[in-house]
Amino acid sequence: MKLSDFDRRLIEATQSGLPLVPRPYEAVGAMLGVSGEAVRERFAQMLRDGLVRRIGAVPNHYRLGYTANGMTVWDVDDARVDALGERVGALPGVSHCYRRPRALPRWPYNLYAMVHGRTRDAVEAQRLRIRALLGDACRGDEVLYSSAILKKTGLRIKEG
Repeated sequence: MKLSDFDRRLIEATQSGLPLVPRPYEAVGAMLGVSGEAVRERFAQMLRDGLVRRIGAVPNHYRLGYTANGMTVWDVDDARVDALGERVGALPGVSHCYRRPRALPRWPYNLYAMVHGRTRDAVEAQRLRIRALLGDACRGDEVLYSSAILKKTGLRIKEG
């Protein structure tokens, strides 16, 4: 899908976030020389078309005190991984969950779920809840704890 000039300008104006003001679409519209309603309508169409996945707040979990963050990785029966992954992704404390291909023989894991907690004990408790949910479809797991924040942004398109 080719971006129109307006789409490109809209994405560039908002890719670092919406303005933190009472009427953010109006503020973006003012920057672009259009109404706030035009901004809202175009974002709604971009969402329907799949050009934009979501519009929402992205809290900084570290600043909120959630400093024990672990990527849990799971070896789940391939016939059940999609349905179970949906359930894992809906759990509180899981910010994202996705399926990836295995890299056998060294890496048997096909389901990944990022878990956030204030302590490693809290992450471990969440891991045990996920393990119980997966039941006999799970053959193994590990937790890979974060040691640094490397990226906290989405895709950026080149300005200009």
